[in-house]
Amino acid sequence: MALRVAVVGGGPAGSSAAETLVKAGIETYLFERKLDNAKPCGGAIPLCMVDEFDLPPEIIDRRVRKMKMISPSNIEVNIGSTLKDEEYIGMCRREVLDGFLRERAEKLGTKVINGTVHKLEIPGNDKDPYTLHYADHSNGTLQGDAKTLQVDMVIGADGANSRVARAIDAGDYNYAIAFQERIRLPEDKMGYYEELAEMYVGDDVSPDFYAWVFPKYDHVAVGTGTMRVNQAKIKQLQKGIRERAAKRRVVGRVALVGDAAGTVTKSSGEGIYFAAKSGRMCAETIVELSNSGERALTEAELKTYIKRWDKQYGITYLVLDILQRVFYRSDATREAFVEMCADMDVQKLTFDSYLYKTVVPANPITQMKITAKTIGSLIRGNALAPAEYFPVEALTK
Repeated sequence: MALRVAVVGGGPAGSSAAETLVKAGIETYLFERKLDNAKPCGGAIPLCMVDEFDLPPEIIDRRVRKMKMISPSNIEVNIGSTLKDEEYIGMCRREVLDGFLRERAEKLGTKVINGTVHKLEIPGNDKDPYTLHYADHSNGTLQGDAKTLQVDMVIGADGANSRVARAIDAGDYNYAIAFQERIRLPEDKMGYYEELAEMYVGDDVSPDFYAWVFPKYDHVAVGTGTMRVNQAKIKQLQKGIRERAAKRRVVGRVALVGDAAGTVTKSSGEGIYFAAKSGRMCAETIVELSNSGERALTEAELKTYIKRWDKQYGITYLVLDILQRVFYRSDATREAFVEMCADMDVQKLTFDSYLYKTVVPANPITQMKITAKTIGSLIRGNALAPAEYFPVEALTK
């Protein structure tokens, strides 16, 4: 059989998956509802993504080498002195980045459909095709033309409110919501943000996250995020309405990637790189185990993607989760966080981890110093929680 795969969602996750599939000769369909979508996202990407995903220079609006952290009491800490000359954080506009990745996949042979997938029809066995019911907007109308497509496998890359995830009863997970506006500044004012980005923490800007001012081509993106939007739903789930211990990222021959799989990180709220990477890893698994499209994968085979993902990035998510629980609980802990960021050892560890997407292991002496400084900052800010709520040993894991 010639394998047919539908990728629902044309962001970094979906486009990266489609590109990998079509390069292997697999018949690939990529659905995107809004081809000019400007997602409210900070748009920061790590240095490793530029090379790994072969991004051209024009995709990057600004190369940030300095970051100003601003505490709830407006104490400022400048970080970035540990960066090498060639290192930077890339700032991009999502409509530019997403459009480039999607168009590259299309040029390679992906069939891009400007459509909204309304329903995924699940077959009653592991052989029959999945049927996608969608509205084709190529006629220029919001309503579109009702159409269907049958495929052997589906990759859901359609965001945090994924219809593919609902169709396979994937379960709920905590997610962040962002609000952002773009402000065009006079050229002389933009000069201030030439290589500088700002991050603000405090209850007045976000109850559990941070706010940002990120420079772009001819404007700054000013935004804030929070993860508390889903608290009511989480409480309902805790009552045992359904068992939601973990999100199911693979069901049958359907896999979730990117925001649909909950790949946005705690603490930093970063999603672009991990979305693209998850899409690529999922597609690579399909290509490898299907022998470049000779057959569809079983659910067990498709879960190989999840095992590989968790093995490579599980510790990263664990560390960032701990950091969020420690440092975003109150203004006192946020003050401690900003104070800790002034330390050069902390800055180097943080930037290396961000730029190259690994939890960089410090040598034991440096690790002990960072742990001591972390605890010291929390004590000085009267920010240590009682042991029964948050054990101090979690800081050393």
